[in-house]
Amino acid sequence: KPSVSPEMDIMEYCRKEWRGNTPVAKTMRKGYEAVAQKFASIRRIRGDNYCAFRATLFQALSQATQLPRWLQSEDFTMLPENLLSKYDWIKQWQLKQKPGKNMGEISDEIKKYLTLLRKKWKNISEIKSPTEKQEACDKLFKNEEEEYSLYEALKFLMLNTAIELYNADKNGRRVPVFSWLLFARDTSSNPYQLMHNHLNHIGHSGGLEQVEMFLLAYALQYTIQVYRLYKYSTDEFITLYPNDPEEDWPVVILITEDDRHYNIPVRMCQETML
Repeated sequence: KPSVSPEMDIMEYCRKEWRGNTPVAKTMRKGYEAVAQKFASIRRIRGDNYCAFRATLFQALSQATQLPRWLQSEDFTMLPENLLSKYDWIKQWQLKQKPGKNMGEISDEIKKYLTLLRKKWKNISEIKSPTEKQEACDKLFKNEEEEYSLYEALKFLMLNTAIELYNADKNGRRVPVFSWLLFARDTSSNPYQLMHNHLNHIGHSGGLEQVEMFLLAYALQYTIQVYRLYKYSTDEFITLYPNDPEEDWPVVILITEDDRHYNIPVRMCQETML
């Protein structure tokens, strides 16, 4: 199955998926109608436990026109070494399909993933033609080996961001509210537990929880705007991660029916663009 399916008319998709007259089906149809005011089409994202990563990264790369600042820094690829020198427990990082690697290899592997992320982002952001950019993204998300390596890079960036936030809070600096919520969970009261009980399992036995969507947004320095269809007609129908984004962060837009699986809306309607 392709990771990102070809685009389909958004209301046609809705009619196919939500035929009945149950209250849920009615809510979903109204939600899709609202999204259809802004977007003409939808692309389905393959539903494994990586779908939040897949949808977010695909959207970010599809509209990338430059390399984000954090990807430009000289020591970006030194991150695994730097963190491992301070936090011995990172040796327990679970590499995709390669459990039980030793510390040196973990550092090298993650460095490889981070290097790949920078390279792909740079290459795609330099493509001027929108059609060619889209083709390059489609091609990347058909290459399973590379695709999953990019998700490993994102997970590691999330860990790094979590460590930064945790330390900032411990040193009395201001941190976003979601950071307190992240470390208020019994299963992630510190970065080690977050890695052990959550990040190591993403993609294998679970996807991203709500609070981890905030962490992903912070790691990428992107605002993730999500149409949460089952929340139609409530304040939470359109949710932003983070909810007080930095003004210069780019925005990616996703759709979810249940906060577990994410698809992407494409082709902004002409009126919206004007």
